[in-house]
Amino acid sequence: MDDLYFSKKAVIGIIGLGYVGMPLALATWTAGFRVVGFDIDPQKTASINSGKSYLGHIPSSEVSAAVSAGRLRATTHFEEVREVDAIIICVPTPLTAHREPDLTYIEKTAEAIAPHLRKGHLIVLESTTWPGTTTEVMRPILENGGLKAGRDFYLAFSPEREDPGNANYSAKSIPKVVGGDDPTAIKLANALYGAIVTRTIPVSSTKTAEAVKLTENIFRAVNIALVNELKIVYDAMGIDVWEVIEAAKSKPFGFMPFYPGPGLGGHCIPIDPFYLTWKAREFEISTRFIELAGEINASMPNYVVNKLARSLDERTGRGLRGAKILIVGIAYKKNVEDIRESPAFKLVELLEARGAKVDFYDPYVEKIPSTRKHPKLAGRPSISWEPKAIGGYDAVLIATDHDNIDYHGLCEAASLVIDTRNACSRAGVNSPKVVKA
Repeated sequence: MDDLYFSKKAVIGIIGLGYVGMPLALATWTAGFRVVGFDIDPQKTASINSGKSYLGHIPSSEVSAAVSAGRLRATTHFEEVREVDAIIICVPTPLTAHREPDLTYIEKTAEAIAPHLRKGHLIVLESTTWPGTTTEVMRPILENGGLKAGRDFYLAFSPEREDPGNANYSAKSIPKVVGGDDPTAIKLANALYGAIVTRTIPVSSTKTAEAVKLTENIFRAVNIALVNELKIVYDAMGIDVWEVIEAAKSKPFGFMPFYPGPGLGGHCIPIDPFYLTWKAREFEISTRFIELAGEINASMPNYVVNKLARSLDERTGRGLRGAKILIVGIAYKKNVEDIRESPAFKLVELLEARGAKVDFYDPYVEKIPSTRKHPKLAGRPSISWEPKAIGGYDAVLIATDHDNIDYHGLCEAASLVIDTRNACSRAGVNSPKVVKA
């Protein structure tokens, strides 16, 4: 069966055409496969079928080329999974309001495709989740139709490693970890991804592959929490944490630079660690280190707002009530339009709760879309970039350090700049108006 993948004759179905599924679909067709994309959003499928991209970091020309070649199409009809040979699932895995795993998207997807499975199908889950999800949650649902995993169809897990906007690494160039439910599943999944990406790393099981993804993001979350804590300590001592990190990273061994910020954003780092802390409770294990890191990172928006309030009071003698604040950057990371779990939303809410009037500017986000956590902010538009207008704000808070922002002009026009990303210093701006937070 792996000949289908070596020969590129297999048709690959990708479920979930967002920040993970869309780049994977393009990498898969580029590798020589025909791709069918599945999504519940008809606007996404219509956009793809017309050759248009809805993700800012993916040009429409790439989508158009795939569609024009007859190698990519999209549909909302999940019964069409019968026509594909492999099904790769890239759906969201959020947390509930109580910070417990929400596997609704995985479960609904498995229920949607279960009636249409056929013998020989390879199903791969890429969504980040707790170790055991593939076999304990997905497999029973998929087997409801009478087919059995390991005998009739094959089940694998390969964690997504997308980094939207990263110009150095693409879906093709990032190595893929692959774990299977049985030896045949590992062999097939390894053959599939081996035909798409530059290198695969087979591991012994789906649980191991699931744990790999959590480990990667927990590592980042813990280290970011460390530098966030150091930022607070060093600030109290009058030491610039960014200068410390720049000097420390000159050591060629034993140190890896991480950088502080206004809080964590994105779909991975703020969420993934809690998938493991939840699962660990089943084994009566307390993940104190991970939970402490989560507490530190979650406290950063409050730290930033308090620093802004103190700076405003020291320089102008006024508090936040009635103050006009401009937040620069509403996306969670630089140079993309991705707003998932952005700490900027929390900053807006904290500032407004203390009586401030808040606007935002983001060259990548025209208006705030609807989100589950911050529905009241939906529809708010970005202001236009005008130095005179910027000068009318009591303070400007840099939450995201997009490269295409004129930091020299910003610092010249603003009365006070609270910089949470060291953006002004990196741009060569040395102004007493700038306060690092």
